[in-house]
Amino acid sequence: MTQRRAVIIDVVRTPFGRGREGGLLTPWHPVDLYASVLEALVARTGIDPVLVEDVITGCVIQVAEQAANIGRQAVLAAGFPESVPAVTLDRKCGSSQQAVDFAAQGVIAGAYDLVIAGGVEMMSRVPMRANRMGKDNLGPKLRARYGEGLVGQGVSADLIASHWGIGREAQDAFALRSHQLAAAAEDDGGTFRDILPLTLEDEDGEHRATRDEGLRRDTSLEKLAGLSPAFEKPELAERFPDVDWTVTAGNASQISDGASAVLVAEERTAEKLGLIPRAAVNGFAVMGDDPIMMLTGVIPATRKLLKRTGVTLDDIDRFEVNEAFASVVLAWQKELAADPDKVNVYGGAIALGHPVGASGARLMGNLVRALEDSGGRYGLQTMCESGGMANATLIERLG
Repeated sequence: MTQRRAVIIDVVRTPFGRGREGGLLTPWHPVDLYASVLEALVARTGIDPVLVEDVITGCVIQVAEQAANIGRQAVLAAGFPESVPAVTLDRKCGSSQQAVDFAAQGVIAGAYDLVIAGGVEMMSRVPMRANRMGKDNLGPKLRARYGEGLVGQGVSADLIASHWGIGREAQDAFALRSHQLAAAAEDDGGTFRDILPLTLEDEDGEHRATRDEGLRRDTSLEKLAGLSPAFEKPELAERFPDVDWTVTAGNASQISDGASAVLVAEERTAEKLGLIPRAAVNGFAVMGDDPIMMLTGVIPATRKLLKRTGVTLDDIDRFEVNEAFASVVLAWQKELAADPDKVNVYGGAIALGHPVGASGARLMGNLVRALEDSGGRYGLQTMCESGGMANATLIERLG
C-alpha cells in the first residue's frame, strides 16, 4: 500500500476579540462565527464542500450557545450539504490543535481524503466555567487521590515560575515581546492574510472586525510592572510559602472570542483537486503530566514528539508554544534550551488573545506562515492544557 500523507492546504481565522461584554465579536453568535471561517475556507480553496468528509471542531465550554455539537450546527449554518458530518471535542486549550491532529491522523489512516479541523470559543457570551455547574466537579475518587491539592491554572503558572526561577521581570519582558512582535506582524501584513474580516448588521447597526482587539501597542515594562499579582491569596500564600506570586493579567493570555479552521487533505487528493499544499503534518504527541503543576506537559510532549519523529531540536526552524502564561513558555524554553528567536515570532496569546477552543488552529496558521516567511523546513507546535496535558505537532513546509 502506498503511504498516505496528510497536508495542510489553508488556514483561516477570525480576528480575536476581547472575551467580555462589549468585545469586538460579542454581537456574533458562536455558531455563525464558526460558520464564517468554514465558508471562507471553502471560498478561498475553491473546493466543493460536498467532498468534505468530516468537520472536527474544538470547543471547551460546550453549554448554552456552544452546546449540542456546535461543529454540526456551524456546518449547516455555513450552507454545507447536509451529508457533511461534524464532531466537537474538548481537550481544553489544545482542542483545535487536537482537531488538526485527529484530521491528519484520519487522513494517514485512510479514513478521510479531505477534512476540516478547527475550533471556536465565544468567552464573552459563554463565560469560563459556565460548564461547571455541579456542586462537585471532581468527584470523590479524584478528591481522594489529590485531596485539596488541585489548583487553578493561574496558581499553577505561579508554581512553575517559582520552580524554574522565572522572575516577574522576565515574565513582563516576554509579555512586552509578544505585543511588539504581534504589532510588527500586523504592520507587515503577512501573517494577517489568514484573518477573515467580518461584518455583521443587526438592530444595533453595523459591526466590523478586521484586527485582533487584544493587541496593546502602547504597553511598556513600566505599565506591566504596575499590575498586581492576579492569583495571590492569603490561604494560598500560607499553603505555598515559597511562591513569589509574579503572574499578572499582563503576562498571561487574554480571555477572548474567536474561530479558526484548517483544511487538511491527503496529498494525492490535493493534487487531483488542484490544491497546493502549504505544509505536511509529520508527527504527533500527546502527554499527561502533574495536574497540580498542570501546565508543564509541553516539556515531555515536545521530547516525546522529537523522539518519535527522529527530529532534533536544532532541526526545528520555528516553534509555536502557546502563551497561556509567560512562565509556561519560559520554563519550556529553559528546560529544552530552545532558541528564543525561533519561538512565537509573530507574538502569541498574551497579545493576540486565547479563545480556548480556537487557539490551536490559530497557532498552526502562524506556524505555517512563519515557515513560509523564513524559508524554514520544520515547525513544532505545543500547547499546555488544563488537567495536566499537552499536545505537540510537527509540520514540514512544502513548496
